[in-house]
Amino acid sequence: MDCSSYNHLLRLTPYELHKKLINHYVLTKKGATALLNRDSSRDKRDIDVIRENHRFLWNDGSEPDTWEERLARKYYDKLFKEYCICDLIYYKENKVAMRWQTEQELITGKGQFVCGEKRCRNADNLKTWEVNFGYIEHGEKKNALVKLRLCSDCSVKLNYKHKRKEIKRKRLKKLDGKHSIKSGSKIRNEVNNGTSCTEGEDKGESEDLEAENNVWKETNANLDEPSRDEEFEEYLEHLLL
Repeated sequence: MDCSSYNHLLRLTPYELHKKLINHYVLTKKGATALLNRDSSRDKRDIDVIRENHRFLWNDGSEPDTWEERLARKYYDKLFKEYCICDLIYYKENKVAMRWQTEQELITGKGQFVCGEKRCRNADNLKTWEVNFGYIEHGEKKNALVKLRLCSDCSVKLNYKHKRKEIKRKRLKKLDGKHSIKSGSKIRNEVNNGTSCTEGEDKGESEDLEAENNVWKETNANLDEPSRDEEFEEYLEHLLL
């Protein structure tokens, strides 16, 4: 260091001298610039905050206390909670991961008109299952009763060790003619209760009773699972209410 540079340093305040020496060290020492990088080890994205504070079910009566919980609750409110999406990769260990439908999955029918296993794309022979979902959340064990729509192959995986409850939706088709479902129900109750025509009743009434009873039997025979198109139309009707 020459004399002029030394005299220049003597005229600096302690703080200015400190900055100059540090800058000189950082700019001249190999690898020292890494010391200027900001520590990003504690940085968090919004999705990280949501994952840390996520709850499968939120209590509607409770209000989040922190902004992290409010962010997680806001994400939860945007989910659709009619059907679940599941992951059956560890089904042999009786481990089934579940989450609610997102908006995009609702639009495409994933989880309702397409198999609810996250990797499956099958849309045929879907069955609805009622599953008691047990999970650990923030160190606390919880349970929730959820519905899954799965294809035949995924249904076998779901019931690998434990038989789940299948929900079978029945629909009465419209009757042709003057007889209604209500009258058929009345006739069925009368038959089950042992009600019969007496000798004094008109023969025409007896024939009407038999005809209505036959209509009820035909109605029971027509009970069937709704088709995929019918189910989709019903779903749209509920969606537009």
